[in-house]
Amino acid sequence: MKKGIHPVLVDCTVTCACGNSFQTKAETETMRVDICNECHPFFTGSEKMVDTAGRIEKFNARYKRK
Repeated sequence: MKKGIHPVLVDCTVTCACGNSFQTKAETETMRVDICNECHPFFTGSEKMVDTAGRIEKFNARYKRK
């Protein structure tokens, strides 16, 4: 590896808007994010499928899924 071209990584505290915080490595010591794995709908299970004009049924019928 070439010397002098890689960033210096330090311990970083990432804080979410929901109050969750965790440690990682980054170029800065602190980071603030709007959404994290604790409050994102995909990870919390509160994600809702929006079925516009029966698209899910059309897909399932086309590929003969139950």
